[in-house]
Amino acid sequence: MFGIAREKTRFEGFSMYFGSKESPHELLKAKPKSVCKQSLVKMENHEELLREVFGESSDSEDLDPQTKHHQTRDPIPSWEQIKEINGLWLCRGFLSPQHQSSLVSAVLNEGWFKEDSHNQAMRFGDLPAWAIELSSSIRDAVFLEDHVSEPINSVTSNGGTKPCILPSNLLWREPLFDQLIVNVYHPGEGICAHVDLMRFEDGIGILSLESSCVMHFTRVEEGGSDIVEHHENHPLTTKVPVLLTAGSLVIMSREARYLWKHEINRKPGFQMWEGQELMQERRISITLRKLCQVD
Repeated sequence: MFGIAREKTRFEGFSMYFGSKESPHELLKAKPKSVCKQSLVKMENHEELLREVFGESSDSEDLDPQTKHHQTRDPIPSWEQIKEINGLWLCRGFLSPQHQSSLVSAVLNEGWFKEDSHNQAMRFGDLPAWAIELSSSIRDAVFLEDHVSEPINSVTSNGGTKPCILPSNLLWREPLFDQLIVNVYHPGEGICAHVDLMRFEDGIGILSLESSCVMHFTRVEEGGSDIVEHHENHPLTTKVPVLLTAGSLVIMSREARYLWKHEINRKPGFQMWEGQELMQERRISITLRKLCQVD
């Protein structure tokens, strides 16, 4: 299964940092208020922690070609906040090429897409082992950005506080996700603009595999007008494009989850980025959500 060796190595880094063999979310569940505050002073440079947890970058000059070829650790998470949309975050290169390949194999080995007419699979409750591991990796990556790289209560350069990717009540819920959708898109196939059903909680993750694409976000306004309000430093626009490369992860919460529709139009002429049309090949998307609790 993909990532098993990586997870062991990753938690060795957390062990050195927190003084425990438990994963970071297990530690925070046990000591949610004290762990981060007491432990963050143990390492002056957070980049040193990230190297301990995720290993050196695969393009390190110190590695010989054979070591680089066999290295399977994922890159250190690099998050980008989509400024126009509150609650929309993008993590490019969330999975290394090796782990992307392993994950694609795991998905296809489920046997869901043996028939050409089958292009979607949904699972509820007990998810496959690879999906549970993927959920754990998402939680770890969000945790590192929100609580380790720059604590969420830190002050930014403009005097405000650093926004978090996921609020704590979402990040530490159990399970983080319990519903899975896998879609296989062939060239020309996409998905219409929509907001995910209200039967799912806030906090949704979308992982892209194989072919790159541009996902467009359109604000849902009262009265049915899909016009984005004017934002400072952003011109009036009807759509916000986001480039999803192979191995990238999107997290939607708050306004991004409830007040913005998202779509992928893969018809000729619509998949444009920086003036160039993207080459369309097979694309696999993995969407993870949490069902609302029924009283």
